[in-house]
Amino acid sequence: MLDLKLRLYLILVLLVCAPLPLASCKREQRQFEPPPPNPNPVITMSQLRPGAQAPEAPIKNPAEDSAYAVSEGKRLYTSYNCSGCHFNGGGGIGPALMDEKWIYGSEPANVYATIVEGRPNGMPSFRHKISDNQVWEIAAYVRSLSGQLPKDVSPGRNDDMNVHKSEQASEEKKPQASGLPKSAEQP
Repeated sequence: MLDLKLRLYLILVLLVCAPLPLASCKREQRQFEPPPPNPNPVITMSQLRPGAQAPEAPIKNPAEDSAYAVSEGKRLYTSYNCSGCHFNGGGGIGPALMDEKWIYGSEPANVYATIVEGRPNGMPSFRHKISDNQVWEIAAYVRSLSGQLPKDVSPGRNDDMNVHKSEQASEEKKPQASGLPKSAEQP
């Protein structure tokens, strides 16, 4: 009788525990390069429209919500030598990217179109040379240069561009005793 109860108990335990390893085998879904929000965006250069049509909803840049994506855009901006013409956003051969004057529009779709299509008088086209995801990351970084993104996702300035060294990079100095100040001395 005891042997039968033990067998039933073991069978019950096996039936309950056997499906547990099968339930834990699902792998995490990873999306290494997310699809663009709209594969064929309609870019508007002006708010003027014929007739009484409602304006289209603006295209949202998916990289503008992620600090990592914006910092990747900063890295790509340097890697693709955008700073060769735009001089780290201050302007040079190409227009400045840090001010409020945007020749072709400051919306994410306009910046995307500028990178992909290029512009007359110097801006090359990067169509089929850079993936859409990388173009959105660069566009997010370019918009961050003029303060159009929230501060929590905008990248900081490179340490080599700062006037002073980082506090962590300076050498340690011991304080020196300077004695009493002249104002503390009594006549």
